[in-house]
Amino acid sequence: MLFIVKWTTSTATRDTGLSRFKATGGPPPAGAKMIGRWHNADGSGGVCIAETDSANALAKWLNDWTDVLVFDARPALTDEEFGKSLI
Repeated sequence: MLFIVKWTTSTATRDTGLSRFKATGGPPPAGAKMIGRWHNADGSGGVCIAETDSANALAKWLNDWTDVLVFDARPALTDEEFGKSLI
């Protein structure tokens, strides 16, 4: 399943988050795949497309960053998948 993950940070936690990202790259854990990730040019947040069949894997990834980021993660459907949901 695909997920759209948006994140934001505050001026209070931005530098800590940027330092951690520079040190680790923020890779996903086993069981989750990052399709792509894009950052706001000012470092205030961004968006990621992730793929996983395990809500736990996605939760693990996000929980590793909740001290510095605020997330909005939602399941995403392709056009074909969404079309099937229409009656």
